[in-house]
Amino acid sequence: MAPPDLPATPTLTVAHSGIPERLLQKATLAKSLIYNGKTVSDTATLQRGLPIPQGISKPAFLSAIDELRNLLGAKHVLLNDKEIKNGWYMESPNTHDMMPLFDSEEFIASAVVYPGSVDDVKIIVKWANKHLIPLFPISIGRNLGYGGSAPRVRGSVTIDLGRRMNRILDINADDFTCLVEPGVTFYALHEELVKRGLDDKMWIDTPDLGGGSVIGNTLDRGVGYTPYGDHWACHSGLEVVLPSVGEKGDVSVLRTGMGALGVGGENTWQCFPYGFGPYNDGIFSQSNFGIVTKMGMTLMPNPGGFESFMYTFANESDLAPLIEIIRPLRISNILENVAQLRHGLQTLSVKGHPRTKYFAGTGPMPDDVVRKHLRTTATGECAWVYYGMSYGPAHIRGHKLDIIDKEFHRIPGCKRIDPSTLPADEYFWSRDRIASGTPDLEELKWVNWMPNGSHIAFSPVSPIRGKDADNLFALARKRHAEAGIDLMPAFCVGLREMHLIVEIVFDAEDEEMKRKAEECLRGMIDDAAKLGYGEYRTHLALMDQVAGTYSWNDSALMKFNNTLKDAIDPNGILAPGRCGIWPERYRNRGWELKGGETSTEGEGVAPVGGQSKM
Repeated sequence: MAPPDLPATPTLTVAHSGIPERLLQKATLAKSLIYNGKTVSDTATLQRGLPIPQGISKPAFLSAIDELRNLLGAKHVLLNDKEIKNGWYMESPNTHDMMPLFDSEEFIASAVVYPGSVDDVKIIVKWANKHLIPLFPISIGRNLGYGGSAPRVRGSVTIDLGRRMNRILDINADDFTCLVEPGVTFYALHEELVKRGLDDKMWIDTPDLGGGSVIGNTLDRGVGYTPYGDHWACHSGLEVVLPSVGEKGDVSVLRTGMGALGVGGENTWQCFPYGFGPYNDGIFSQSNFGIVTKMGMTLMPNPGGFESFMYTFANESDLAPLIEIIRPLRISNILENVAQLRHGLQTLSVKGHPRTKYFAGTGPMPDDVVRKHLRTTATGECAWVYYGMSYGPAHIRGHKLDIIDKEFHRIPGCKRIDPSTLPADEYFWSRDRIASGTPDLEELKWVNWMPNGSHIAFSPVSPIRGKDADNLFALARKRHAEAGIDLMPAFCVGLREMHLIVEIVFDAEDEEMKRKAEECLRGMIDDAAKLGYGEYRTHLALMDQVAGTYSWNDSALMKFNNTLKDAIDPNGILAPGRCGIWPERYRNRGWELKGGETSTEGEGVAPVGGQSKM
């Protein structure tokens, strides 16, 4: 049970990663529900001691840490040699994955360093090259379900950019842009708009939860739910510290786009992303080619009104015809935002209750049991729920909503849920806030489905076509049935593609359940790839497998990525293995994870130029 004296969640007034005051009551409840589901202590002593990265001895590593402390100040360099604490979403660890698919001490940092400036980052990069110590940069580290803050290589030194580099450097009310550092969360950016009285003029676009870094989410190509939902498409301008050391002992910093102008580039840096010459921003997205220290972002003008809507559909077989209706509406922007089509089971799970409240048996929850409990909800019995929003003045919204209503009702049994009938705590209202640019915390509740609730995601991309939706749903259902896992799919519909997000919720203390979750995921990845669907991002443990599915022309893309990696980072110190990109020192030495491995570590690393750190 949750201890009665859980400390209050830090707010934004005391921590860059804190919760807005307006959400403190909701955070208190969410935290209580999560700790009620924990069956083990939140803190664990490290059983394997200080995780030293391969290729360096413990004395040499500790000596190098002392050197870094002298360079940056002892309080900004902390060893991870005693215990780990898991916490929860708003107080998550920066040393490991709090939702581990493997043992907690596999993907784990040896130390954490907190730079306060770009110059500090350059010092850390120079130090890492000198000692051949792998680095793993994070902004906030809340990319839960994909590995959180954990490094891919055990014993890496985590660079926590967020703690001391968390300034909102600019909000331009004329251009509707901003410039931020890595520690700025969606919560913080929204609250700053409110503080400046700009929230009626402009919106941010937020993911389901607002505690993540704006930079971190965008670099990982995350999405939100307004018309500005494609975050990478809405960024403009990066400042990047490169991972190598030049002949004169310097570490390079570059700015992309208009920021590369010798004088005055800041004037148009956030207005025009391309600048002159090759467009380089993309190589710093989902990669290990540089450390992003600043990023520009566009903000959405207030559209002059908005109105959320929700429809339910009775049968799972309605999926394909509904997707065929959605596609032309979405492409023509009648359906304007990155909306969600969710399975009915998620209507139950997002209420935050444990699975045992509804079903005590094993295996996937039977459909008749799901439907029985759905009848008691405000949503009612259904197979699918569509959450959307219309924008603009009332007469414009009314025209679009009439078209949507007519088209959706082509599906027999379609129902429009009247928002006025929904209680204030219904999940619909959380989607309403998110789709109108206000970050929320409600989405977290479905992790309570299992004790010690953890989750990991299957995230393939496909065209917006009925046959593709059916294919993905069928392969997911087959693999989930084999694993005995509840299937909770959601289709997030973009302009010309859709992301299927399947969250597998598991008990982090149940080794058999974790094994089945991994097998299910690996099976779905291969099944989808054979049908032409690829993951758009994935968990640390699955990156090698997913990267391997992008194998056209004898894996030409990975060969190109490897060429870039070896040129930009010849010592291989920056986030080795991220997105399946391994530096030459690690490559083909058993580090790749494809399933069935008993350790995340390979067979050592090759020396650089005969150097040895033993």
